[in-house]
Amino acid sequence: MTLIERKLRRDALAIFRAALEAAHAGNAVRRHVAIRGDSLIADSVKLRLANFDRIFVVAVGKAAPEMAKALEEVLGDRLHSGIAVTKKGSSRFRSKRIRLLEAAHPVPDRTSLAAAHAVRELLAQLHARDLLLLAISGGASALLTAPVPPLTLADKKKTTALLLRAGADIFELNAVRKHLSLLKGGRLAALAYPATVVALLLSDVIGDPVDVIGSGPAAPDTSTFADALAILKKYRLLARVPDRVRSYLTLGLEGKNPETPKPGDPLFRTVHHVIVGSNRLALAAAVAEAKRRGFRTLLLTSSLQGEAREAGQMHGQILREIASSGNPISAPACLLSGGETTVTVRGSGLGGRNQEFALAAALAISGLDQVTVLSAGTDGTDGPTPAAGALANGTTLARALHLGLDPHRFLLENDSYHLFDALGDLIHTGPTGTNVMDIHLLLAR
Repeated sequence: MTLIERKLRRDALAIFRAALEAAHAGNAVRRHVAIRGDSLIADSVKLRLANFDRIFVVAVGKAAPEMAKALEEVLGDRLHSGIAVTKKGSSRFRSKRIRLLEAAHPVPDRTSLAAAHAVRELLAQLHARDLLLLAISGGASALLTAPVPPLTLADKKKTTALLLRAGADIFELNAVRKHLSLLKGGRLAALAYPATVVALLLSDVIGDPVDVIGSGPAAPDTSTFADALAILKKYRLLARVPDRVRSYLTLGLEGKNPETPKPGDPLFRTVHHVIVGSNRLALAAAVAEAKRRGFRTLLLTSSLQGEAREAGQMHGQILREIASSGNPISAPACLLSGGETTVTVRGSGLGGRNQEFALAAALAISGLDQVTVLSAGTDGTDGPTPAAGALANGTTLARALHLGLDPHRFLLENDSYHLFDALGDLIHTGPTGTNVMDIHLLLAR
C-alpha cells in the first residue's frame, strides 16, 4: 500500500473510533439520566423519589455493564439492587449492588435460561412503590431467554438459527421470538406490574422502534401470532421449525394461547421509554471527525438494510463514481452510512455482515487509487467472529490474488473472515461498551 492509502486507513479507523466514543453506553446513560433535587429525570420523564420505597436496575445486552455502572453512579445509595446480563467474556464489571451474569449470544444456551430465571425472580419482588430502571442494549433477545411452556431451549435455538441463516431481519426475527417468550413483547413489564418502569434503550434497530429493540420486553407489542407464522412461511421455514413451535403459534392464531400485551393495555400506564443512544448519534460524531480531518462529508443514510454484499457493491460503485466524476461529492470525500444489513448464508465459510460488505465493496473498487472502505459493527463483533469488521481498498483484490486467494470464491462461500485475516485487514476493537448497529465509511483522496 502507498503512503496515502496507509493515511486513509488511519483516517478511517480514527473516524470509526470517534463514532464509538460518542455512542458509548455509559456516556449515553449519563447524558440522559440524573437526580435533580427530589426527582429522577430521564429526558422528559420526571419521577419524585419520595413516591418509591426501592429502586432496582435490570440491564440486559452487550452494553449492559456500562449502562449498569452509569446507573449505579447516578443513583448512589438510592439503588437497592440489580442484575446486569451481558455476553460471555465481555466484561469485568464489579458491583456490590448489581450482580453480573453472563449468557450466550447470538444463539441462546442454558446460561441464557439462568439469566432469565434470575431476572424473573427479581421482578417477582416488585410492588407498586418500587421503581425499575430497565437498561436494554443490542443482544438482549438472546441473552435473556425464557421459552413459553411447553417450548424448550432447543426449540428456540433451532428456530432462531433457522431465521438467522435464512436472512431474516431484526424486525422479523423479533416478531417470532416475542411470541415464544415469557419476557419479550411486553411480558417483562407485565411481570413487573404494578411497579413503575423506566426503560432506557440503546437502539440497535433502524428507526428506534421501542417494541423491537431487545424484542420490546417492556413495550406494547404491535406484532401478532399471524405475523410470526407469516414470517416463517415467507422463508419457507414452517415445516422446518420444531413441531412444538409450529403448534404453539398455530394455537395462538386460533386464540388458544395468549397474545403478547398490546397497545392500550393498562399495565403500560406506569411504563416509560427513553432512547439514550442510536446509530444516528454515532454517525453525527463520525461526520464531525471526518470534517476535522479535512474531508468533505455526506451522510447517505442511517437506515441501511438489505443483503450485505449488495449494499457493499453499491457503496463501492459510489466510490467509483466519485473517482470518475466527482459525484455526489468531490474528493477529499467521506461518505457515511449506518444501519444493519443481513447475510443469506449459502456457503460454509466464516464471516459477518460487515466483512461481507467490505469484500463486496473491494471487488467493486478494484484498481482504484486513494480510496478506502471501512465496515464495522459498533459492538466490536461481526457475526460469529472475533473481528468488528474489515477494511478494503483498490489493492485488496490484487493482494489476495498474489497470495493465491480468489476473493470471488471467498464471497461465494461466505468466508470473508479468512480472506481479510490473511490480508491483515480485519478490525479488532474488543468490547466497545456500545451497540448501535453498523458504521460504513467510504474515503477518497
